[in-house]
Amino acid sequence: MTSTVPIRRALLSLSDKDGLDALAAGLAKHGVELVSTGGTAARLRELGHQVRDVSDLTGFPEMMDGRVKTLHPMVHGGLLAVRDNDEHVAAMEKHGIGAIDLVVVNLYPFAETVTRGAARDEVIENIDIGGPSMIRSAAKNHAHVAIVTDPADYAVVAKGSTTLDERKRLAAKAYALTAQYDATIAAWFAFADQGEMFPDKVSMPLRVGQELRYGENPHQRAALYIPAGPATAGIAQAEQLQGKELSYNNINDADAALELISEFRDGPPTVVIVKHANPCGVASGATLAEAYAAALACDSVSAFGGIIAVNRPLDGATAEAISAIFTEVVVAPEADQAAKAVFAAKKNLRLLLTGELPDPKRPGLTMKSIAGGFLLQSRDTGAVGRDDLKVVSRRQPTTSELADCLFAWTVAKHVKSNAIVYAKDGATAGIGAGQMNRRDSARIAAAKAVEAADTMGWAEPRTIGSAVASDAFFPFADGLLAAVEAGATAVIQPGGSMRDAEVIAAADEAGLAMVFTGMRHFRH
Repeated sequence: MTSTVPIRRALLSLSDKDGLDALAAGLAKHGVELVSTGGTAARLRELGHQVRDVSDLTGFPEMMDGRVKTLHPMVHGGLLAVRDNDEHVAAMEKHGIGAIDLVVVNLYPFAETVTRGAARDEVIENIDIGGPSMIRSAAKNHAHVAIVTDPADYAVVAKGSTTLDERKRLAAKAYALTAQYDATIAAWFAFADQGEMFPDKVSMPLRVGQELRYGENPHQRAALYIPAGPATAGIAQAEQLQGKELSYNNINDADAALELISEFRDGPPTVVIVKHANPCGVASGATLAEAYAAALACDSVSAFGGIIAVNRPLDGATAEAISAIFTEVVVAPEADQAAKAVFAAKKNLRLLLTGELPDPKRPGLTMKSIAGGFLLQSRDTGAVGRDDLKVVSRRQPTTSELADCLFAWTVAKHVKSNAIVYAKDGATAGIGAGQMNRRDSARIAAAKAVEAADTMGWAEPRTIGSAVASDAFFPFADGLLAAVEAGATAVIQPGGSMRDAEVIAAADEAGLAMVFTGMRHFRH
């Protein structure tokens, strides 16, 4: 096997023709014969390059609207022939097959066609057949043939020859591309075309976004991957205006903040503060600055070094308030010049602009890895409104209690189970997350509210007169009684426990209003 192989004949078939002129000029400089297909050949001639049509090579015209042009022994024989195999060489000579030393291909834009909402027939027409076939043939025979699928590699072959190490690397990239391309097509057929939720075989067409400094801990490695095809605009697609590189934990926490703030995308100005993927303060207000102040007051200790997300373009006044404490990341749909100027003085703070907020009711799947497999489930798009609530207590909730119940319920959906959220006047009063029992979550949330009152100099904690949300039913009355002790006057919970009657009786005895949602929101 020869390490360095001179390029004498190259086959070019490009959907995206950027960089074609420089590549062709480099190859022509080394006397490389250029062979090409319809549109690429025409473009080469426009650019003044000599080119041989592939139909001249095969002896057959391109036909069937271009579907059949390179699927021919004169092409694939020239790609697959092992040059130091006497039988292969004899077959080439017998049938007049000339060797092809280089293939440069990029594929029909299938993903882009799907993304722009094209009709089904156009989507099908953008499934490339000849391109992947040539890529696979050339990559398999990388001992003798170079395959280029990325314009970033044009310079590698423009010098007129390739080394074995270069061809190995190019072949690896080529197979990764065809695997991803086929996975994208398979995903479209299964999910979009056939409407399957859990097809028999699932492929995840991903491409690397960036390699990260490390994972959750410094001894772990990590990278961000993004969908190769259509994707919801999110943290992975956000524009980072400033600040140091995002870490694994930054991205994970920012995503949690974005998912929660998206629940309020059609609501009043709202601010979410997240720490370690759990909200530690959420509030709505007349302005973002007002909402931020209320969200921060819920748990100013946890907010230090946190992630902040807002549902409105960020303004200078809110940016000034945020800058008063150390913040890792701020996520916003947009930011005005005043806000950008304020944050420019905070060189380590990352400002991410999403352009829009994702739809919290969008369909999709979530995936979790386990030893030996993966768990897939549909996204938690469940939501309830006032008409969905069932009052189970003797006392009817007031209008303001109902509003606080629904606010607390929305936040609880994004808190790790067991989750308890107290809310009052459109702001969280205390959040208890991730405990092994619901009573402890209720007590922790209440304790945080007491600490917040001490910090802010309030006469009493905001749990007094609050609504409390539980992400799942109260299995015993003890969790509810802890909320009663904290001063809650209204409760929202799924219901469905064997001891519902006991819990309802405890609520009635305490004079609480209680509503059932019939839906739970576990988040592990």
